[in-house]
Amino acid sequence: MASARECLGSVLEQLSGLGEVSSPAMMGGCILYCRGKVFGGIYDDQLQVKPDPAAVRLMPNAPRELPYAAAKEMILVDNVDNREFLCELVQGMWEELPGKKREGEAQ
Repeated sequence: MASARECLGSVLEQLSGLGEVSSPAMMGGCILYCRGKVFGGIYDDQLQVKPDPAAVRLMPNAPRELPYAAAKEMILVDNVDNREFLCELVQGMWEELPGKKREGEAQ
């Protein structure tokens, strides 16, 4: 199994065509952003994404996992070697994900 660093490097390489994909480190994993929107992360050396409508449409039977204790359920992406699929997934999610909340905005 690939390490978290190898998994992250592979995912970032696959998504390089989307531009502005970043991954600041956090305890226990790495959060993944595309153009300022969180779409998933690397947890236990695996790519997991938010269960938004685009992700569910593209992976209706994918297993759901908890990335860490007390977290919300995420969808496990096992097709990380398919650049076209990953880019389609993240781009579709990006269009549906809410933007960053500005200070003072309701959650």
